[in-house]
Amino acid sequence: MIQYAIRRILLSIPVVFGILLVTFVLARSIPGDPCKAMLGEKASAEVCERFTREHGLDKPIYVQFLIYLKEISRGEFGMSIRFSRPVTQILIERLPTTIELGLTALVFATIVGIPMGVFSAVRRNSAIDVATMIGANTGVSMPVYWLGLMLAYLFALVLKDTPFWLPPSGRLSAGVVSIPFYEVFNLGLTKGAFSYQLADFFSNMLILNSIITGDWKVLGDAITHLILPSLALGTIPLSIIARMTRSSMLEVLRQDYIRTARAKGLFERIVILKHAFRNALLPIATIIGLQVGTLFAGAVLTESIFSIAGVGRMLFEAITARDFPIVQAFTVAIAVGYVAVNLIVDLSYVFIDPRIKLE
Repeated sequence: MIQYAIRRILLSIPVVFGILLVTFVLARSIPGDPCKAMLGEKASAEVCERFTREHGLDKPIYVQFLIYLKEISRGEFGMSIRFSRPVTQILIERLPTTIELGLTALVFATIVGIPMGVFSAVRRNSAIDVATMIGANTGVSMPVYWLGLMLAYLFALVLKDTPFWLPPSGRLSAGVVSIPFYEVFNLGLTKGAFSYQLADFFSNMLILNSIITGDWKVLGDAITHLILPSLALGTIPLSIIARMTRSSMLEVLRQDYIRTARAKGLFERIVILKHAFRNALLPIATIIGLQVGTLFAGAVLTESIFSIAGVGRMLFEAITARDFPIVQAFTVAIAVGYVAVNLIVDLSYVFIDPRIKLE
């Protein structure tokens, strides 16, 4: 198990390096001049020359990349061109929001998609199967931006005078404040230290922070604000998971050991859950891991539609402003997160299928 984990981690290193290199080159291949984007089209040549020199953009690209690698080795991502702030601080503020939204959407997609696929496979060609597959095909066909706008229109405008009203934007209602847990418990962390940055990172996950501090008002408000964006972001992964679960279950249900289990007189529930579902888990776990990429990609539009200050929205604004350090850092953070999740999925295979451990 340990050797398998080490091997998978070592294989991830060149992937992460490749992501760093490709992201760095592509960020600088974006059409447009950062100086003109930041200072306006009327900025003089002298001003732009000074701007380029101050931000290190006058050096050869390979020199810029080496400097970038040196900064990353120290846990830094440079200074934002647009905000003149360390990109690490902006990541600490924005990344937890996107992680919270992505995890909520993934949990929603998983706990709804898997039962849909199982019921559909068990009741193959029935009305439940047909309705589930129509719903899955419809869900995977709806763009995130269109579904998000429709959900906001329905629950925020059409149902505004009913108990089903839901907030269409933001993370918390006006007047509701989330106090970081390190302040509530007076941990006395030194500002700027790694421990402070780590605590600040986790405190920006409002649901986690409110559970730690026992602030149930903030918890309820944060969950309420996450419902619509999570539905919009999780619908496509839900549909894909449901379809993969159905396909995997149908393949397993045709196996000889399933017929043997039924012939032994086992309850159908035991046959489905203990024998069929467990052996169908490998492709399901794989597809759940792959959906993390879809969630991060959809977060750009979802956060813009619902006015959520996360990585996706900031990344869109940074690309528009040609803010290279933010584009690079946020893209790398998303990509590394995607690699990490798929590494966890790979390691989970050992627990799902003991034969992998023997190999």
